[in-house]
Amino acid sequence: MESVDLHETTNANHVDHGWQKVSYPKRQRKTKPNADPNLPRPNGTLTNGSAGVFHSLEQQSDDRRRRIVEAQRAYAAAAIDADAKHKPKRSVIDDSDDDDGSDLDGLKPNGKPADEEKKAKPKKPKVTVVEAAAKIDPTDLSAYFAEWNGEQQEIQMQKFADYYGKAFQLVVAGQFPWLKLFRESTVAKLADIPLSHISDAVYKTSADWISQRSLEALGFFVLWSLDIILEDLAAQQAGAKGSKKGAQQTSLKSKVGIFVALAMVFQRKPDALISVLPKLRENSKYQGQDKLPIFAWTIVQASKGDLAVGLYSWAHLLLPVLSSKNCNPQSRDLILQLVEWILSVSKARSILVNNAVRKGERLVPPSSFEILMRATFPASSSRVKATERFEAIYPTVKEVALAGAHGSKAMRQVALQMFAFAIKAAGESMLLHLTTFCSLHPFPPALPAPFLYPLCSY
Repeated sequence: MESVDLHETTNANHVDHGWQKVSYPKRQRKTKPNADPNLPRPNGTLTNGSAGVFHSLEQQSDDRRRRIVEAQRAYAAAAIDADAKHKPKRSVIDDSDDDDGSDLDGLKPNGKPADEEKKAKPKKPKVTVVEAAAKIDPTDLSAYFAEWNGEQQEIQMQKFADYYGKAFQLVVAGQFPWLKLFRESTVAKLADIPLSHISDAVYKTSADWISQRSLEALGFFVLWSLDIILEDLAAQQAGAKGSKKGAQQTSLKSKVGIFVALAMVFQRKPDALISVLPKLRENSKYQGQDKLPIFAWTIVQASKGDLAVGLYSWAHLLLPVLSSKNCNPQSRDLILQLVEWILSVSKARSILVNNAVRKGERLVPPSSFEILMRATFPASSSRVKATERFEAIYPTVKEVALAGAHGSKAMRQVALQMFAFAIKAAGESMLLHLTTFCSLHPFPPALPAPFLYPLCSY
């Protein structure tokens, strides 16, 4: 139907009874040409109003992704169940549905390609202590020593331990369970842990270098090393009790390096142990029967360097543990093992008697000898299986405790001290080997000789 202007309508025939469509030119000009019904609109629908043309495709894609995720989860659950039962289990994925499962081919439960499983990081080889020790080159070690010249000796000692720590870094804790070894090994075996694997050339190179360090630097190193060992001990004990925190703190690395360095120091400079004994006795963190295996090991290593240092350390550090009310049979056995091993060394008696006094101090002071006498001669009702072992070592230890020039000022002081605790023990109705004091001549001038006759004839 054509549109006409408004002024022409009055002259038109009345065929349409006066009804005609009226349009306005301005609006006519604004009308857009007909759009192609096949072109998409900005919102993704066609101009003909077909908004759901992609709906079925999207729904199929969503269903397909959902089935893939469900299949992956089912596959992971099946794998876990198969590991628990130690039996292979068929995949729950429906291989018959090629369209839904085609994208799952070559996929692991975590969605990663299966061929990546073959590219897993290779496990580090388990290196034994023997293998790691064999790779240490004495020439290389000497070169490292030369690089440290000019630095503080305490820092040099830490680098010395760090060198051996790196040399044994591939030795995992399971290859050197030091706490288990210390607890289950005899004292004789402790003497060879872990230096038996170090070559003579490496040991000599290290020992020569250690001999040039000051006693103060060596004492610092001993305490520093023991602190590291005790921290590892605490972590292992916490892990054994089921503490997650303790288990996390337990290092997976072996401590063999620090034990190697520390053993070399003790064997080459045994006096380093004597220099720190006061701190070991006074500081509570070094006390406790759970730490006895560690200190038994240190005394054995020092004894290999100087037997007199070994007996001195035993009498001052371990023997006093016997007087503790909580001393258990395991601790008593370890204390006895250590002194038995020291006295079993070739020519031990002559070495110890000739060195009974060291730098003005006795290897076996009167206070320690009192503890030994009480353990050797208890009341008949207090005898235990270990009493016979104390009786066996008593004569030699007594000889060392009473060694010295008769009549000297030092011996008179020793006699007075021993007589005082002997009188105390006799008053407690203890069976004591008081004939010991009859071997002291002359008698202390402060005491009348007739007073000693009943004791000597006891």
